[in-house]
Amino acid sequence: MPPSSAPVTPPLPYTPGYPIRTERLDLRPVLHDDFAAIHAYQRRPEVCRYLYWGPYDEAGSRASVDAKTTRTTLREDGDVLQLAVVVRESGTLVGDVTFFWKSRAHRQGGIGYVFHPDHAGHGYATEASRALLKLAFEELHLHRIQAELDGRNTASARVLERLGMRREGHLRENEFLDGEWSDEVVYAMLAREWRAQQEEQEEQE
Repeated sequence: MPPSSAPVTPPLPYTPGYPIRTERLDLRPVLHDDFAAIHAYQRRPEVCRYLYWGPYDEAGSRASVDAKTTRTTLREDGDVLQLAVVVRESGTLVGDVTFFWKSRAHRQGGIGYVFHPDHAGHGYATEASRALLKLAFEELHLHRIQAELDGRNTASARVLERLGMRREGHLRENEFLDGEWSDEVVYAMLAREWRAQQEEQEEQE
């Protein structure tokens, strides 16, 4: 049992207030009409190189989009939120992000993200992922958020480091992907680290 002073997680089922708005982005539920924009990056081998799926043909992307449209509410451990990331000014869908509800009892979650490489270099992945951390720590009152990635995915590692997440572990050759053994790297952040980060930012403003 968590200590009595621990913040209480919201009652389930829990649906965030959509869209989740950041300075430049709207994070909203995926729509069937998003198929073309999502398939545009899911079909690209360089996007899927370090992921556990893809590249997808049209049928694969349609199935993926169909599944994403249903993942908007958290009901129990193991549920996920999968949200489209849209640049508010232009209305352009640039990627999608995932929040994993891992354990209510242990107040654990995870994050993931996939973005179209044509929109790289603008900080969208960092901005959208930071919104997921805020949801996790300030809305759901979770204790720990984790992200796992292929050890070769240095671009993704830089996103997590910009978020202030800690590199906690490096598992050597623990996954067999695309015909070869690959390493897995684990990053994480605790609620108190998030709070300290926010306080530091407030002091600098």
